[in-house]
Amino acid sequence: MIEPYKAKLLTNLKKTRWLLETIEKMVQDDRYCMDIAQQLNASLGLMKSAKSLVLESHLNSCGAHKLMSPKQEEKEQFIQELMDIFHISHKK
Repeated sequence: MIEPYKAKLLTNLKKTRWLLETIEKMVQDDRYCMDIAQQLNASLGLMKSAKSLVLESHLNSCGAHKLMSPKQEEKEQFIQELMDIFHISHKK
């Protein structure tokens, strides 16, 4: 993973961990359900952002090299990899 994505991802993951611990405490303390739901949405947003950072780093490092490769098979494999992650990302 390359910078600045690595640093941003680590920060994002730390925030997510803190938020999940906070949500767990909210559940234990019988906090208002809608407050818990709102924090769950925030944690999902952080995870989506983390996923985007990983993908963007990959495209700017590994992907750039593979797309510039003279080997057609390597390019095709990379494109298939992108299609696979695209399909996974759009599942609910």
